Amino acid sequence: MGGKLLASSHPAPLLSDIATSAAHGEDSPYFAGWKAYDEDPYDPVTNPSGVIQMGLAENQVSFDLLEAYLREHPEASGCGVGFRENALFQDYHGLKSFRMAMARFMETIRGGRARFDPDRIVLTAGATAANELLTFLLANPGDALLVPTPYYPGFDRDLRWRTGVNIVPVHCSSATGFQVTANALQAAYDAAMAAGTRVRGVLITNPSNPLGTTMERDVLEHIVDFVARNNIHLISDEIYSGSVFAAPDLVSVAEVVEDRRGGDDDAMIAARVHVVYSLSKDLGLPGFRAGVVYSLNDAVVAAARRMSSFTLVSSQTQRTLAAMLSDAAFATAYVDANRARLRERHDHVVAGLRRAGVSCLRGGNAGLFVWVDMRPLLDEATVEGELRLWRRVVGEARLNVSPGSSCHCSEPGWFRVCFANMSLETLDVAIQRLACFTERYGNKSIIRK
Repeated sequence: MGGKLLASSHPAPLLSDIATSAAHGEDSPYFAGWKAYDEDPYDPVTNPSGVIQMGLAENQVSFDLLEAYLREHPEASGCGVGFRENALFQDYHGLKSFRMAMARFMETIRGGRARFDPDRIVLTAGATAANELLTFLLANPGDALLVPTPYYPGFDRDLRWRTGVNIVPVHCSSATGFQVTANALQAAYDAAMAAGTRVRGVLITNPSNPLGTTMERDVLEHIVDFVARNNIHLISDEIYSGSVFAAPDLVSVAEVVEDRRGGDDDAMIAARVHVVYSLSKDLGLPGFRAGVVYSLNDAVVAAARRMSSFTLVSSQTQRTLAAMLSDAAFATAYVDANRARLRERHDHVVAGLRRAGVSCLRGGNAGLFVWVDMRPLLDEATVEGELRLWRRVVGEARLNVSPGSSCHCSEPGWFRVCFANMSLETLDVAIQRLACFTERYGNKSIIRK
């Protein structure tokens, strides 16, 4: 049997509401830019006029350090066990050796200012799965999470699509460096409640994607107080926590919880704060799909562990990463070297963009991207004007950058530009293309179609 399906007069069977929902978010320009790259990718030899991918937050600047480690320690990639041990059933808790190594690594990148209990680590197939898992646990369909803008475009898919949970944006302004303010947070909460939407939590990214900045401690303290006062949860996505390359250093929400131990609100705070982490960004291993949910809430840990059966990390992956991260000397040296390389790459792209007449958000000190101000090139300060400019950048400069509107930025003209997923030579080609573009289209009226 097999071959072509036979023609039928019967209508095609229907798919589920989830399968046909537009909540996957892939109609966004963020994903459309990826398609433009996939259809015509840049190659310096075979396709020098192709699209350069600047919409992918991937860390390749330190990949050689990982490769060198595995060459020098072949036992790590071999996992030290036979085929049977990797192939047979694994406990949903994950390997104790990997959870211990992950806990120590999370402490290392925070300078030892916070502690992590391996028994409270729940493994997931990356941060995407971790954020969705927490959303399932903390909110019901129709409930909402408050998310400060601009935010990672994938959250529209990760938090909403399968869970049925809404996102209520907390609009932040360039006047404050897009830091969350008390007024903005309260306004979003009040608006949701007035519309009859129950708010179940706040989700932040710290360091921020797409801003490339760390959250000020007093802002973080206010958010913690806010969730405690309103009896809701806080999810802190800290997947870039090991990629802070300049002052001020990261203040993790785990540090805030640690500092409040023994206080009157100790238990109340600890029960509602949850950390998401993964090795996709700091180690540049998105293909390994190794993420973490960390919580001091017993009920959350227990439920997350049950639900993690849908998002397990392979035994072979866990053993390889456990061997690598358990080498404390290597882990420390890698973090230091990676931060220095990211700092160098960040400074290089900021200087290059400045020469091209384009400025970046001040205070960028983390992550794999810069938040670029292209408002002077807009023909009008609207989302439509921003998208006209974006289409020109993709179509003529042949650069896939992410427009701020795909990040729900309330101020048109900001773009996220990634710098760590390519060679320095390719980055220089991209900067030169943008310089030519800005010189050509400095006259705003030309941007309009």
